[in-house]
Amino acid sequence: MKFFKDTHRFLSTFFLSYLLLVSQVFAQGSFTNPLEKGGINKIPDFIATALKIMVEVALPVITLFFVYSGFLFIKAQGKPTELTTAKKNFVYVVIGALLILGAWVIATMIGGTVSQIVGN
Repeated sequence: MKFFKDTHRFLSTFFLSYLLLVSQVFAQGSFTNPLEKGGINKIPDFIATALKIMVEVALPVITLFFVYSGFLFIKAQGKPTELTTAKKNFVYVVIGALLILGAWVIATMIGGTVSQIVGN
């Protein structure tokens, strides 16, 4: 029973907050894009900017994981079980780096193609 009371309380609070926010937006008469100041006017621009920020944050993290993977190789000192762990860690770091950088490259290519088609 307590679950239903908590859920009901959460949903009531959520909908009341939503109604208050919507009424404030409509009371202003118009809704301005908060991202326009940064030069983001379209969804492809937003996606490209978000991926660029993700890559800029992820590159130092990827570098740290590569260093950690090298540390695991040095720490293994020829022990087969620890070498297996270090190799798995290295493969996972490479796969993660390829996924993050690959997503950024693909999104950049798609954004360029779309902007050429649209003619911007």
